[in-house]
Amino acid sequence: MAGSDGVAKPVFLIIAAIPIILAILIAIPMIINPQIPFTATNSDDRISFELTKYSLKKVSFGVTDRLSPLKSEILTISNDGAVRYMVTENEHPLPEKTMTLEKAQVKKLTALIKETGFMQIPIDSIPADESKSEYTKYSLKVTLNGQVKQIQWPEVNATSAFIPPIVTMVESQLESVVGQFN
Repeated sequence: MAGSDGVAKPVFLIIAAIPIILAILIAIPMIINPQIPFTATNSDDRISFELTKYSLKKVSFGVTDRLSPLKSEILTISNDGAVRYMVTENEHPLPEKTMTLEKAQVKKLTALIKETGFMQIPIDSIPADESKSEYTKYSLKVTLNGQVKQIQWPEVNATSAFIPPIVTMVESQLESVVGQFN
């Protein structure tokens, strides 16, 4: 009996280690490759984005304060990759810019929304701190297969509230599209 106890422990340890090793083998590629898999999308997916970015300044009228937009930017991306970019500065609209994204870029954005659970974020609005007199505010509306998610948030340094990292990740991806116009 004493001899079988010595053999049973190593065998038991090896058997117990197999699921751990398999879990590590699955997790390593996910950690090493931060890209969202394109397999997350299918040809039936329909998506559109509308990102609005406001540069706001608090203007005092004696008793009350009001936020006044210094500049607003609107980026819209439709399912077919058509992009429109409109800017208004000091209440004067600038000429609209358009372009078309490659299908791979639209697919990447769709995969980002689907794989990260963006549509299930439980918040709709994140307030800015009252003490901030000048900041940037974002509003994002995503429509995925008929389901709509809209969220508003200020820039990170204008709030003490938690902004989900996926929100800033989507913002960053859409800002890179805006960067293609400059």
